[in-house]
Amino acid sequence: MSEITFVRGDATVPSVKGVKVIAHVCNDIGGWGKGFVLALSRRWPEPEAEYRAWHRHRASNDFGLGAIQLVRAERYIWVANMIGQRGTRTGSKGVPVRYEAIDTALARLADEVIERGASVHMPRIGCGLAGGKWSRIEPLITERLVRRGIAVTVYDHGEGAG
Repeated sequence: MSEITFVRGDATVPSVKGVKVIAHVCNDIGGWGKGFVLALSRRWPEPEAEYRAWHRHRASNDFGLGAIQLVRAERYIWVANMIGQRGTRTGSKGVPVRYEAIDTALARLADEVIERGASVHMPRIGCGLAGGKWSRIEPLITERLVRRGIAVTVYDHGEGAG
């Protein structure tokens, strides 16, 4: 069985051939403006525009914890907006990350990735602004993606972007 590949670099510039899905965690309140999303928005306007529209029309779609939205950024690159955090601030209910939602989103992502014959590229999802622990997220990625034969690369950025 393969494992997660860890590299130093920018998850928005995957250096492999074929179809690629860049996966990241979004919040459930429509906020897009800090962390890894800034790197995405510097490269492509579509992921942010589609996420904002998805949130704006949430009364008539599946927007919510555990949902995913695949947005085509380039011919061979898709961005997976995965709703895996409640709000954006740490408060009385703890950090924003929701492990169950990330687990659900990764399971949904696997089907989409397999259908496209793609590989998955991501920062350490849920561990930056969302406040999650990699020790809880890595097993979810292994279970939902790697065990299904999906190649996963995790990028560690120089400045600890996340």
